Amino acid sequence: MRLLLIEDHQRFAKHVKDGLEKVGFTVDVVETASGGEDAISTVQYDTIILDLGLPDSDGLSLLRSWRDKGDETPVLILTARDGIDDRVLGLNSGGDDYLLKPFAMEELIARIRALLRRPGGVLGLVITAGNVSFDTTAREVQVDERTIAIPRRELGVLEQLMRRNGRVVPKDVLEDKIYGFGKEISSNSVEVHVSRLRKRLAGAGANISVHTLRGVGYLLSEESPAAFSSGV
Repeated sequence: MRLLLIEDHQRFAKHVKDGLEKVGFTVDVVETASGGEDAISTVQYDTIILDLGLPDSDGLSLLRSWRDKGDETPVLILTARDGIDDRVLGLNSGGDDYLLKPFAMEELIARIRALLRRPGGVLGLVITAGNVSFDTTAREVQVDERTIAIPRRELGVLEQLMRRNGRVVPKDVLEDKIYGFGKEISSNSVEVHVSRLRKRLAGAGANISVHTLRGVGYLLSEESPAAFSSGV
């Protein structure tokens, strides 16, 4: 899951980013409305976290412009504006939820997950493929009902493959979902994560396989790897 945080207070933004990444989200941070415009023009985010007090524009103006363009990405507003009228205005301007500062990180995480579970959201409670189940709320993977530990980026790869079970997932889609802005990505970084993921799944007795279709992408299947001659 890739999120965009638009927040101009750097220390606060780092605190939020670190907290969200600990539970498996990939988070991009920008400090201005113009930075937010640039970000959403290049990346399809799963949720946007928007502070209203930005240095170059009011966050509500930015939100209205997205909705006027037909962008329906869930938006959670973060602000210290605690009046009822402020909250009503934020929601009527296109916000999907409204969270007052200060807040507990656990509440922010719960609200984001709730947004992603809404109709049109991308967060299904549990995804299954073969004998593997992925609880996308708890960020927990089980093989034959036994929990296995998988690091965050490999978890992101597995989630995208399971959501598209039986379909090819291009390499750049995986990069977009598991890496944020400012991350240096080596040419074989996705391959490394896929290789490690294969070993973890095989070691746990999973009956699913991740196939490399060279020059195309990756595919999750319950078939034998030998059925695919174009990759391993």
